[in-house]
Amino acid sequence: MDFLLECIGFPPSADPAALAELVMREGEPVPYRGPSGCHRLLRVAPGVEIRLDQEEGATHQTLWPHHEATGRLRVAVTSLHPLAESPSDAVLFGIANPPVPAEADDPSAEELGIDYAITTFLSDARRVPRSLPQRHVLAISVSGFAVDVSYLGPNEGVRDPFILEEPRGASLCPVADETNPRGCMELSLRIRKVRRLENHRTRQGFLILETDAPGRPIDLFLSLWQIQADGFEAPRPGWRIEGAFLFTGRVAGGLPRRRRV
Repeated sequence: MDFLLECIGFPPSADPAALAELVMREGEPVPYRGPSGCHRLLRVAPGVEIRLDQEEGATHQTLWPHHEATGRLRVAVTSLHPLAESPSDAVLFGIANPPVPAEADDPSAEELGIDYAITTFLSDARRVPRSLPQRHVLAISVSGFAVDVSYLGPNEGVRDPFILEEPRGASLCPVADETNPRGCMELSLRIRKVRRLENHRTRQGFLILETDAPGRPIDLFLSLWQIQADGFEAPRPGWRIEGAFLFTGRVAGGLPRRRRV
């Protein structure tokens, strides 16, 4: 996932080996990654990190971006797929924004009940019990990183006009199904806010797009180098973004209480 580092201000010319050495030298341990292998993080901007993972016995290292999103998305879990090559990770499938039981019949809770299918990588899957009940609701801190941006421009340029009639004018759909999990979402979303941060390691700026997803906004990251190469202008509030995004996150709440023996 080295190319995703462009989304947080590492230029295409960055040397992965040099970055790995930097994270090893100046980083800190990653929580919930288990005792085996090497797992380090290096903070590059408020709430934004570069992470390095190398499992015990593996010959290669993985560098990838991580964002500590402030908002929590409620997700009813339908399946959780551990990754054989990375025991600390799993791919989650579920339904975002399930109704709160006490508010299920409350008309004022209609916005909270706008649900959609979601998939995401969980970086702290070790915290989740293997026997998690079906449809158990977790609070997930999740963000998306651009794999491919197919459209970035005025809202009227939406690929399918019917999307504008959907709740929040949004479309979100897992790219793969539960038999072939990847953690990617195909989406079409309006941009609510654009925040600019600086990677203090490279002095390169990057953007966080707050998008108008149903129930709770979703933060997205994209490569400024790639959108320039593709001929897109810089994103702005009120515009629309469409494409495939890798969703990553962590559990922020809702874990079952452990029974005391």
